[in-house]
Amino acid sequence: MGRQKVILDKFAQTFHVRNLLIRQALAECLGTLILVMFGCGSIAQLILSGGSHGMFLTVNFAFGFAATLGILVCGQVSGGHINPTVTYALCLLGREPWRKFPVYFLSQTLGAFLGSGIIFGMYFDAIQDYGQGSFTVVGDNATAGIFATYPSKHLNLLNGFFDQSMGFNSGYAVNPARDLGPRIFTALAGWGSEVFTANSYWSLVPIFAPFIGALLGVMVYQLMVGWHVEGEERDKRETVEQEEKDMFKLSAVSDKETL
Repeated sequence: MGRQKVILDKFAQTFHVRNLLIRQALAECLGTLILVMFGCGSIAQLILSGGSHGMFLTVNFAFGFAATLGILVCGQVSGGHINPTVTYALCLLGREPWRKFPVYFLSQTLGAFLGSGIIFGMYFDAIQDYGQGSFTVVGDNATAGIFATYPSKHLNLLNGFFDQSMGFNSGYAVNPARDLGPRIFTALAGWGSEVFTANSYWSLVPIFAPFIGALLGVMVYQLMVGWHVEGEERDKRETVEQEEKDMFKLSAVSDKETL
C-alpha cells in the first residue's frame, strides 16, 4: 500500500500542471467531451435503431444529464462553461478575462471532437449498416446528423439564424463547440466537405448565431435585471461608506472637544 502511494505521488508530481489556465482548459475539454459523448450517443441510438430505442424526449433528457455531468466534473476547476457562448457572455460582463475566451473555445471544441470520435468508434458498424456502406450528410439514410446539427427541410438559412432554441427546426444548435468539433470530425472521418457546404453552408449558423444570441441575451438581462440589482448593491455600498465617513468625522470632532 505504501509503495503504491509513492508511485501514485510520483505520477501526480510528474503530470501536475501548474499553469491555472491550462488546467482550466483541460477541465473544459473533458467536460465538453462528456456532453458530446452522452448527448450524441443518445442521438446515435435513436437514429440507428430507426426510433425503436429512444425518442425526441430521451435525446433531450440525455443532453440535460450530459450537461449536468460535464459541469459537475469540470465546474470546480474551470467554472463548467462547456460552451464558448457562456465564456463569451461572462467576458462581456467582465466576470472572466478575455484571454480565457480563445483558450476555452479551442479546448471545448477539442473535447467535442474527441467525444464524437468515441461515439463514431462505438457505433461504427451500425453507422455503416444504416448508411448502406456509405457516410451521407443528407437524405433518408443520412448519418451526419448524429454528430452535428442540420436544419429541417422547411427551414431556410435566415430563419435558422434566429431560432436556435427550436429543436425541431435545427436540433438546438446553441453550442458552437459542440457543433464545430463533431463537424470537423465527420469531415475527416469520411463524410467529407459536404458537412460544411450542405444546406447553403448551414454550418456557419451554429458557429456564429449563438454568439449574437449571447450578446443580445446579456444586453436584455442587464437592461431588465442586472443593472438594477447591481445599482441596489452599489447604493448600499455607498450608504455604508458614507456612514463610516460620518462616524469618522464625529469621532474626530469628539476628540478635538476632549482636548
